[in-house]
Amino acid sequence: MSRSALNLALAMLLAGGLLAVRAGAQAPQLTLVAATNFAAPELSFEAGRPGPQSDIPALAPTPAELPRMSPELALATFEQRLQQQLTGLPSYSANTVIAVDLPETRQHGTFELRRAFSAPHALRFTPVHYSGDGFVKSSVITRLLQQEVTQTQNGDALKTALNRQNYKFSFKGEATLEGRSVYVYQVKPRAKLVGLFKGHIYLDCESGAILRAEGELVKSPSFFVKKIQFTSDFADVEGYSLPVHIHSDAKTRIIGRAQVDITNSDYAFNESAAALASR
Repeated sequence: MSRSALNLALAMLLAGGLLAVRAGAQAPQLTLVAATNFAAPELSFEAGRPGPQSDIPALAPTPAELPRMSPELALATFEQRLQQQLTGLPSYSANTVIAVDLPETRQHGTFELRRAFSAPHALRFTPVHYSGDGFVKSSVITRLLQQEVTQTQNGDALKTALNRQNYKFSFKGEATLEGRSVYVYQVKPRAKLVGLFKGHIYLDCESGAILRAEGELVKSPSFFVKKIQFTSDFADVEGYSLPVHIHSDAKTRIIGRAQVDITNSDYAFNESAAALASR
């Protein structure tokens, strides 16, 4: 929880660019910037050493656990982290891979890029390698990148932020996500605006960090897009929750179904975590 994200606006990027597509359209110039989202620190624990008694089998000690938050506290912690990240995400770099598949036209493409975000409103993408159909690169991926850059420059994150000003939250219970206990919340937008979605978010029971957001955009960003569904997974990076994988499935009027996967890895802040914390 696209920025989403969701910065969840990343999910919208996937769709908006996809569907302003027209045959023969000129591809925009590739100059771009990144989105923001959420976070929480990870703690590691060391197992104790076995005692001197060699005739007694040593049992591995059970790792200590953080106290579980209540669903209300987890949600409040998530919102606090989100607000801090929206107003203070530092400059960073990352590797980005965008894979697009157009099943009905049997076209696909994979673009590897280097992402560089300069706080607070500058984003640039440096191409590394592309393989696939030229149409996918020029009319789909480049448009998505250009849209993300524009949204970052305009500071649109607050308009689609996953907070109580934009959404209603309803606790739905507990679940397990990739081995971690999570609280599940249903989210409904307070208005039918581009960039907002209806669906669910998953918060870590111990830290309140967002691990996943999924759902459907409530308003199409373009006439050429009928419907957009997405899933966005997040990871903790030096106290910030950043998107590591976004899958978007869109139904369009011209090119049919469009599937987009964005993977972000190797996040690196321009300053160390200690320097950021001392501010």
